[in-house]
Amino acid sequence: MRILSYNIHKGIGGRDRRYALRRVIDVIEAENPDLICLQEVDRNVPRSRHHDQPNLLADYFQAAAHAFQMNVKLQEGGYGNLILSRWKFRSKHQISLKLNWRKCRGAQMVVVETPEGLLHLANVHLGLSDAERHWQIEHLLAHPRFRESLDLPTLLVGDWNDWRNKLTHGPLGEHGFTQATQPLRKFRSFPAYLAIGALDKAFHRGGLHLRAARIVRTAAAKQASDHLPLVIDFHLHA
Repeated sequence: MRILSYNIHKGIGGRDRRYALRRVIDVIEAENPDLICLQEVDRNVPRSRHHDQPNLLADYFQAAAHAFQMNVKLQEGGYGNLILSRWKFRSKHQISLKLNWRKCRGAQMVVVETPEGLLHLANVHLGLSDAERHWQIEHLLAHPRFRESLDLPTLLVGDWNDWRNKLTHGPLGEHGFTQATQPLRKFRSFPAYLAIGALDKAFHRGGLHLRAARIVRTAAAKQASDHLPLVIDFHLHA
């Protein structure tokens, strides 16, 4: 099975600042993922022509299930996280990761009915400060909706904004999660055109076997957004 995690920057290119959602679609389609976790997806915002990106993407990829979480509300519309799946969801939830006056952030949690069994999947977009990110992860891991699926193989993906990789040996390590995106030098994803930061990460625990993980560095990916996509191939243990 294959999952793709991608901060699509509302469909706006990182260098030319041009809105072209088709470029994002082409980058995703070239990887043929079964599960797609996106961050910074617009809905009804002028900069993206008032497009309903969650529904456009769900229709284009013929998702059997999808879930959108509006994190940041603007004067018109807003943006947030999106999960698209080739398979149905057993359950889906979303929680706010907003800390006091800082920008709204969020996490989506779904249980996916994959051909190999149930998968607990979380799509996150974390804040810009160390203290904020540590609070957000502690809040997520302690949340009753997250804990109710602790017995399932679990995969956490998204834009972590964790330049110094502090979460690996902090709360995630303490809760038994292994980082799939190491060593960091192989997973630099931001900014797309000259990537120096490994911001797009994945962590897993439970009965999950990681086959391969990589950053997509095609010419198309370097143009479509300000992040590069992360792709992971994995199996669930019988």
